[in-house]
Amino acid sequence: MNFSHLANKLRSKVTKFSGIVSSKLDKTARRFIQEAVYGIIASQSIMLTDIGRQLESRISLKKIEERFSRQLIKPKIWDSLQQSILSLASDRVKESTLLILDLSDLKKKYAEKMEYLATVRDGSENGDIVDGYWTNQVVASEVGSNEITPLYFSLYSQESPEFISENVEIIKAFDKVGEAVGNKGIWVIDRGGDRDKLYESLLLKRRNFIIRLVGTRDFLYQGKLVRSLWLAHACRLTQERTIVRVVEGKEVPYKLRFGFVPVQLPGFKHPLVMIVVKGFGSKPMMLLTTLSIKSPKKDMWFIISSYMKRWGIEETIRFVKQTYDLENIRVLKYVRLQNMMALLLAVFYFIAVILDQNQKLTIMAGHILKSAKRVFGIPDFKYYALGDGLSNIFSQYPGKLMRPVEIFDSQLKFGFG
Repeated sequence: MNFSHLANKLRSKVTKFSGIVSSKLDKTARRFIQEAVYGIIASQSIMLTDIGRQLESRISLKKIEERFSRQLIKPKIWDSLQQSILSLASDRVKESTLLILDLSDLKKKYAEKMEYLATVRDGSENGDIVDGYWTNQVVASEVGSNEITPLYFSLYSQESPEFISENVEIIKAFDKVGEAVGNKGIWVIDRGGDRDKLYESLLLKRRNFIIRLVGTRDFLYQGKLVRSLWLAHACRLTQERTIVRVVEGKEVPYKLRFGFVPVQLPGFKHPLVMIVVKGFGSKPMMLLTTLSIKSPKKDMWFIISSYMKRWGIEETIRFVKQTYDLENIRVLKYVRLQNMMALLLAVFYFIAVILDQNQKLTIMAGHILKSAKRVFGIPDFKYYALGDGLSNIFSQYPGKLMRPVEIFDSQLKFGFG
């Protein structure tokens, strides 16, 4: 394989893609988006100096960094890139597509001057309270498929004057994604989604969901209010299945028994189903869903598989944070932090969706020695390998970016060959 030719072809593809997703921004912003997307991929860093080093420019790095800073503070960048990505991705979301929402933290333990720095619970250590920001990601996928489609990346702080509540931030994701995909798809959320405000938003707008229950909620069952955990213990578990899950790099078998109970939320007439799963621990796993159960064995397993799919998506989110060293972000202004999340969304969409299958295989095969350490125990290792491989190709075969392409015909959005 001629990797020099591949590097040039990939740079051309970055140019076309960047032109499409930034088409509603001004000329200087479009140039910045193109350079930033390429620079992040090539350097595996979101630091402006690292991005600037990839441009093969005679202009001093200091001047490039200053120009990047001026562009990154433009308030329209996040919304424009977000809407463009959703427009590109909308055809990939079907009725049964999972819309997996993940709330995460971006810790900045030693930062002091970053705007609206807040406190977050560190999810990667012992749950310590540290300085940082919250992030909200939505990734689409299908049960039984390894392909994913990044849809939504945002960053927020409870210290910002714009902040109302975490519920508002989550509902914002529901609405932006839901409107773009025509209300198709099934929202899949962990126990953090077990909230009255979120159920209200989803039910009133007739959006399907699978949400894991905490266990303290009361349901209407046969005309009476009953605690969900009590219902779970009383539920007849008519089905069995054995699965193998990778935990800390080891394959662990689980023998599962599961059943379902028809329920309603107080104040809503919508028929719902609570799926009860025993076998993961001492407490049953409870999933509340709008999906109906027509064939118990088939439909219940689809719902359980849909929820388990989000465990692999959590690894995907870690890919973004680790591969591009997100927690090393240095920009101080809140708008710049938010815009950087949109740039990461564009980078991840390029890697996951825009690269064709042959290019993905070539990139991984050409850099298998470096990516091999990523393979074992990591479900979606290919995204680690692709991130490493792209960076290696651009580093070994550098070149200048093409001039940004002006794109006015929406049909060109498919022209990534």
